[in-house]
Amino acid sequence: MTIPRILIIAGSDSGGGAGIQADIRTVTMLGGHPMTAITAITAQNTLGVQSIHPVPTEMVLAQIDSVVSDIGVDAVKIGMIGSAQTALALAERLETIGAPVVLDPVMVASSGGTLADAETIDSLHELMGWAFLTTPNLPELEALGGEHELTVRGEMLLVKGGHAPGETIIDRLVGPEGEIARWEGSRIDTPHTHGTGCTLASAIACGLGQGLDLPQAIERARLFVRLALRDAPGLGQGHGPMGHGTVRLDLGPPPRLNQLSVPMLDYAASRDFYEDLGLRLIVDSPGNGYARFEAPGGATLSIHGDSPAVYFECDDLDARVAQLQSAGLVFDSEPQTQGWGWREAWLVDPAGNRVCLYAAGENRRYPPWRLP
Repeated sequence: MTIPRILIIAGSDSGGGAGIQADIRTVTMLGGHPMTAITAITAQNTLGVQSIHPVPTEMVLAQIDSVVSDIGVDAVKIGMIGSAQTALALAERLETIGAPVVLDPVMVASSGGTLADAETIDSLHELMGWAFLTTPNLPELEALGGEHELTVRGEMLLVKGGHAPGETIIDRLVGPEGEIARWEGSRIDTPHTHGTGCTLASAIACGLGQGLDLPQAIERARLFVRLALRDAPGLGQGHGPMGHGTVRLDLGPPPRLNQLSVPMLDYAASRDFYEDLGLRLIVDSPGNGYARFEAPGGATLSIHGDSPAVYFECDDLDARVAQLQSAGLVFDSEPQTQGWGWREAWLVDPAGNRVCLYAAGENRRYPPWRLP
């Protein structure tokens, strides 16, 4: 496998929560190689944006030309532009790159600081013409002219619903022919949302660079954002950064070895043993004889039943099982969705060890019944 080369064109966030810093962490965690063209230097933290210094357009283009001419590009993510002049010059340069472009039309930081003036916002329309996907939130969508106006022009949009009221967030992929797909998720109660838009767009670009189709890239990117929100370290006094670095074993090339199950004779004794060993108890169900623990780094271990099992997570479980069956592997059970939110298929190795291929998403580490 070759590593996907992701060119990130965006501003630098001195607080490390958004911008280039969030983009680099995201692409790295998802297995890509991040390259950068910095459009602006900002002085900002979790409380706001104190100062912005745009990088001259010629320097932005020089950064792009440098990496394109040597390393090459599989996908592009564009965030904060810096100036209208840079936006128009970028639109011209994108014509020569020939890679899918994900445009995050950054206008306002999570802390409320303004990151684009009216002229720069107007120039975004020129960039959108070259974007494979644009990812506006609801205020950005309105500032750009609205869903109908943009899709009539032929734009492909991921309309992010986080600014809508209610406990369910709905993100919609829409194009000239109407709605293509939608994703729903419960709102995660945290003030530490700095960098969500940057992270989502970079994760989508990385997926496209790895060969995922657009809905697959969006679905994986959304999961990455949600897990990073849940793992936010709580830094700063305002809208703090997300926990990109903790999303290690939830995503990436399948199959991922991230869950084991071991038998137990005495529930309380086994539970106490693994807690004493340093694992974090995240599910405690003595009535069902089941406990799950989380190890540093994100791997999980369960105590349950009378035989051990090893678990490999797959993004598209059904396709993976079909592929393995065509190669001659025999499964004891076809993929089935279980009551605890996992979709599982089981087989045994030549020595009789039980092996589970599964898909769990957030429910591996963050089931609804996770202990606080």
